[in-house]
Amino acid sequence: MIDAGIGSWPRRRARMEPGATALVQAERRVDYATLAARVDALAAAMAAHGVGKGDRVAYLGPNDIATFELIFATTHLGAIFVGLNTRLTAAEIAYLLDDCEPAVLALAAETLDTGLAAIDRATGKPRIYVVGAPSYEQAIASHAGAEPPANPVELDDPAVILYTSGTTGKPKGAILTHANITWNTLGQFAHFSLGRDTVSLCSAPLFHVLGLGQITLPTFYAGGTVVVVPKFDPHEFLTIVQRERVTAFPLAPTMLQMLCELPEWDDTDLSSVRCVAYGGSPVIERVAHAWLERGIQVLQGYGMTEASPGVLMAMRHGAAAHPVSPGVPHFFTEIALLTADGTITDGPGEGELLVKGPHVFAGYWRRPEATERAFVDGWLRTGDIVRIGEDGWTHIVDRVKDMIISGGENIYPAEVEAAITRLDDVADCAVVAVPDERWGEVGLAFVVARPGHTPDAESLRAQLEGTLARFKIPKHYVLCDALPRNATGKIQRLPLREAARAHLGLG
Repeated sequence: MIDAGIGSWPRRRARMEPGATALVQAERRVDYATLAARVDALAAAMAAHGVGKGDRVAYLGPNDIATFELIFATTHLGAIFVGLNTRLTAAEIAYLLDDCEPAVLALAAETLDTGLAAIDRATGKPRIYVVGAPSYEQAIASHAGAEPPANPVELDDPAVILYTSGTTGKPKGAILTHANITWNTLGQFAHFSLGRDTVSLCSAPLFHVLGLGQITLPTFYAGGTVVVVPKFDPHEFLTIVQRERVTAFPLAPTMLQMLCELPEWDDTDLSSVRCVAYGGSPVIERVAHAWLERGIQVLQGYGMTEASPGVLMAMRHGAAAHPVSPGVPHFFTEIALLTADGTITDGPGEGELLVKGPHVFAGYWRRPEATERAFVDGWLRTGDIVRIGEDGWTHIVDRVKDMIISGGENIYPAEVEAAITRLDDVADCAVVAVPDERWGEVGLAFVVARPGHTPDAESLRAQLEGTLARFKIPKHYVLCDALPRNATGKIQRLPLREAARAHLGLG
């Protein structure tokens, strides 16, 4: 049986162009032959520690060349790579460890304390690899030239688990198969010009589907070079683009704005850049114009973890006529609308966006009921209301879900509300999205205090620090006597959104 998994990609590229540069990080450069050899050695080392097909290997750390080594080595064994969000607390990480039960937890030096604290809280005790430590390099060196176990991977085997939250507030692991990732990769070539000369910049975190699946893996498939950036810093980003002659990258809208507002924006050489993709929300008009004035058209897309992520993407020839549209379906994607009366139609028209295709995920890890709820008649439900025009271009109308997208991070009100209402001085709480110039959206919490208590914003933030990742903690707080609820007790969010905008003077 032929190994068809993504773990075979370094080896396949190495036999085509062994000396081509695969990865760059600061001064370090790794060619495809070296990457393939290190992946094989790491896979052999993990196999010697008992890691086999179906086991989980989790990673908590920033983007690094080693992250790619772990992804490819894990999937080469038929094991499942699990990217963990570095912005989560130890308690949140412990929950994920209990959920996916990894055989190995790889930690970076800067996440070692959080990772060890999470393991102390978790039920299982995975083997620990410390990336960059002498033991990690020794494991690779001691297995240099070793062949990993012959364990062919099939396309329908799970490759990656990426955690995403839901209306319950509890994270769910979306299972992406080797086929999902491969088809998503191929679909992007119909929208972007990616090839041997592509130099893509990977600053979006690899625990996000944007960082992993958008442009980055297609660059490996094309035999191009991936420049690895551990953390987004706008000044450093522009420096790297100029130094490495970067041609492509995905970014969140807020990051595009940060870049064009820098003092060095006008003097940075961006002539190498051919492809910039973004998603989550439209960029504001002045930001789009700033990039266009530099000869770069930024293309909006729409994706989701459960779709690996590609669903919609603007096309260069039509983007100017549809400035706020996320575009048309990816090449292998089918879309439909679920209308208000429950009918599924191809459009044009308005309704909840439905998605189907070989890139749609295999389900949620150990959550069959949640998986079943995610589909209707074989279509993946996105939870977003869209309008499909006569020309096939799609426009986002509203969200069915209440998710907040802040600086590219997904925040789910139910999770935040649960944390706030656990505080001693809070009786009830509701969180809604409000616009934010820097982050696109942030949370505003309506808080009902317990009798005799008057919590203020500063004390609430301080109490939440150890429970929630900082990006999840609401920026604004409003004390109120009661929350509006319907006859069944469900919070009515529309009047709260209106009240939130009024409170901030947004009309």
